[in-house]
Amino acid sequence: MSAKSAINKEVFVPHDEKMLVAVQVKRRTKKKIPFLATGGQGDYMTFICLSVTNKKPSHLSITKVKQFQGSSAFIKRSQWTIDQLRQVNGIDPNKDCPEFDLMFENAFDQWVAGSAGEKCTFIQILYHNCQRYSSARKPEFVNCQSKLLGVNSILHSAADSVTSAVQKASQALNERGERLGRTEEKTADMMNSAERFAVTAHKIKHFT
Repeated sequence: MSAKSAINKEVFVPHDEKMLVAVQVKRRTKKKIPFLATGGQGDYMTFICLSVTNKKPSHLSITKVKQFQGSSAFIKRSQWTIDQLRQVNGIDPNKDCPEFDLMFENAFDQWVAGSAGEKCTFIQILYHNCQRYSSARKPEFVNCQSKLLGVNSILHSAADSVTSAVQKASQALNERGERLGRTEEKTADMMNSAERFAVTAHKIKHFT
């Protein structure tokens, strides 16, 4: 069983929650009081997890889970509701990087994920679930790559494509209408010319 599957089974399932995503992280800056941070138990691994309750209405939470060296157990250390999350900082909007910050009402953490891919997956799933579950006051996502906040950009792109297609179709119809109009004008001119020719020929025939 993977670490993330074990976290879901040990930490979230007993509380009728489902873990949506987890990312293993390390701090970019060390705490000034490491004894309290580690509980005095030595080295540890830290995971930032996003979970949702199974009961309706659903509630989204971010939980800090640790596994201390020499232990197979995963321990919940801190938990925040999604409404307590104020800002997610992706650090660099122009490239993949493993760093990100989370700002809550009463906490601020600077993290480095195990890889840029893990961080990107975490932020992407966090963003889309915030849109789905959080209240009117949604957290701010700053310095995040547009591909991670993809729903809006996809919708805007689709809307732009539809608008462009409509404009092109309208232009084509207008051009076709103009061409048909010019053709009708030419046809009318030809008919008028033919009619005048016929009248002239008739007069000439009559005089001769």
